[in-house]
Amino acid sequence: MDQTKLHVSSIGQGPDVVMLHGWGVNSAVFTALPDLLPQYRFHFVDLPGFGESDVIAGDINDWVASIIASVPKSAIWLGWSLGGLVATLAALNYPQHVSALCTIASSPCFMAREEQSWPGIPPNVLAQFGSQLTQDLEKTIERFLAIQAMGSQTAKGDIKQLREWVLAKPQPQFSALEQGLAMLTNVDLRTELTRIEQPWLRIWGKLDGLVPRRVIKLMPDLSNSEDVILPKASHAPFISHTDDFVIALNSWLEKY
Repeated sequence: MDQTKLHVSSIGQGPDVVMLHGWGVNSAVFTALPDLLPQYRFHFVDLPGFGESDVIAGDINDWVASIIASVPKSAIWLGWSLGGLVATLAALNYPQHVSALCTIASSPCFMAREEQSWPGIPPNVLAQFGSQLTQDLEKTIERFLAIQAMGSQTAKGDIKQLREWVLAKPQPQFSALEQGLAMLTNVDLRTELTRIEQPWLRIWGKLDGLVPRRVIKLMPDLSNSEDVILPKASHAPFISHTDDFVIALNSWLEKY
């Protein structure tokens, strides 16, 4: 198993909080958070092949193993979108490393599965992204950023902000984008979720175009889980509704 050390930026003092970004971007998307939550020590991870991290061979299990090897043990893990899927798997497979879990606009199964009435990204859309990657990498990422802001009242500003932060670091590697798309298409953790014993905060955007709000009702209602739905937010609530997001996150973090 490849346990390459990944690029991790650590900022601040206090309890350790590991942050995982989504597909097509890098850890710079969380730039605003340390100033707003100065009482924590954030560890911003560039996922394998994104930002300043090297590509690693393998699948989501190899990604999780590399992150585990690169961050402090017994930290609170926050994952946005694809990063939430990775963080969820880490909480399941390495419970001694993940003291609490927060997933942001994330799903245990991103692809829609009509035969099971599971809402998500239509398979043809994911397939389209896959074929477009080979034609025009930058345009594909740009389109994905636009979908993430779709539904938000501040969509244009959100996309501009996302783009600015993302361009501050190297462009993602083609193979990493392919790996990430394969995870969004194939990984399904739905039957595993009841095994999560850590405190679990799930933050949702009600207007999210990638993780439909119907997913929320289908999630297991666990004694250790808590849902926060931001009514006017889309897929990037920490950018479009930063204040509401920080209030919700901080009131939960303060418990741990």
